[in-house]
Amino acid sequence: MKAINIDGTIKIYSNLKSFGGALGLQYSSDSDLEALGFYDVVTPTTKQSQELGDIEWDADNSVFTYPVQNRTYSQSVAELKTSKIENLKHNYGSELGKTDWIIIRAQEGTAAPQSTLDARAALRSECASKEAEINALSTKASIVDYQLPSFI
Repeated sequence: MKAINIDGTIKIYSNLKSFGGALGLQYSSDSDLEALGFYDVVTPTTKQSQELGDIEWDADNSVFTYPVQNRTYSQSVAELKTSKIENLKHNYGSELGKTDWIIIRAQEGTAAPQSTLDARAALRSECASKEAEINALSTKASIVDYQLPSFI
């Protein structure tokens, strides 16, 4: 992806055919394109607690890029923790739900395999551990960026 600054407005092109296909720009070398003012666009990676600002010129690296900005949240730290923990428990509850029928059968008289009981105990323990980790976080960004386990 390339961009050019035209009269103070940065225009981005994913394909230079849209700028000047008839001129053959899509076949030009990077140095030729830079001589015309076209430079690479670099998109930084962000965390969930961050967002990209408006594209700008990075003179130090001779590229167009986006500044990374911290998002703002209207919820308090406590509210963010509560929401994150609810999601955590929902994920673990779904995983436990896969073997609920075995536990129900056990209540009706068919013994549950010890491996199932052990796996369920491990999931509950892991969930409690993750909940403690979330509760130990102190900033909004760290709570938002905390990655919940995926069971897919």
